[in-house]
Amino acid sequence: MRKSVSRIMVALLWFPGIALAHTGIGETSGLMHGLAHPILGVDHLLAMIAVGLWAAQMGGRATGLVPVAFVGAMILGGILGFFGLSMPFIEEGILLSVLVLGILIAAALRFSPLYGASIVGIFALFHGYAHGTEMPSAMGVVSYTAGFALATALLHLAGIALGVLFRKADTQLANRVAGGAIVMAGVYLSLS
Repeated sequence: MRKSVSRIMVALLWFPGIALAHTGIGETSGLMHGLAHPILGVDHLLAMIAVGLWAAQMGGRATGLVPVAFVGAMILGGILGFFGLSMPFIEEGILLSVLVLGILIAAALRFSPLYGASIVGIFALFHGYAHGTEMPSAMGVVSYTAGFALATALLHLAGIALGVLFRKADTQLANRVAGGAIVMAGVYLSLS
């Protein structure tokens, strides 16, 4: 099973249009633009909710550790982007995060909380870098960072709430279908 999932993930790298997945929001300044970026970018929105869904699906310590790791690594990626440090394949990494997280949810794959946090942490660097390259210079950096970190955390919480709702309703099928829908949305983004 894991070998098949690995092959699917590698195959997804070759979809045309992968470099155009990030939608961005244009000119930025301060808290409100920081809050808006993860919500208005469909690729970001899907990935943030997927992190919460997957964390809830794994349960236990992963429910808290996985989203916290994402937010922390995303802030680090934002710093890298703000200071203009080179990081290749940003758009591909963002799109891949949507596809892989959707696959992890659809396949109901569970890992140790630390391994799960590492997976999302890698993807968070790409998301953060994209945010960082759009950060305003000088005084708006702190408020913009606080905005995108808060919006991301809230989207993670929405995903967790949805995942917990699915678990309490004893309908893990709905969770897996949601993962499949995230994958399909990622495929659509890669082709558009």
